[in-house]
Amino acid sequence: MEDRYSKDQEEIYSHRMKAGKRTYFFDVKATRGQDYYLTITESKRRPGADPDGPASYEKHKIFLYKEDFNKFIDALHDAVDYVRDELLTEEEVAELDRPRPGFEGEQPRAGGQPADDSQPAAPDLGESTY
Repeated sequence: MEDRYSKDQEEIYSHRMKAGKRTYFFDVKATRGQDYYLTITESKRRPGADPDGPASYEKHKIFLYKEDFNKFIDALHDAVDYVRDELLTEEEVAELDRPRPGFEGEQPRAGGQPADDSQPAAPDLGESTY
């Protein structure tokens, strides 16, 4: 069963983003028929019951199919814009907007190349306030 699963999909791109106690994984995969999809995984480290024993990881995964990419991006923009415009103070927005260095532990981008800090970390997704 495991062999069949791995043959049905090809990993095209992977990016790891550490965020405090959480790590997010963004993986682009393709089926044999070259249908592309994105998996977004949130992984949280949970200490084991025994302090000297191994920790466990709680994972939550979203599968996002190519036909839903634009709707997902629009909904994410709307939600983030609402938080920024309606819920945060000007100081909090300024803190979000300040430039940040690359995160330690980031994996290389597609093709094995390290992230280039002189270029935007993400593609232009249209007009946005962030």
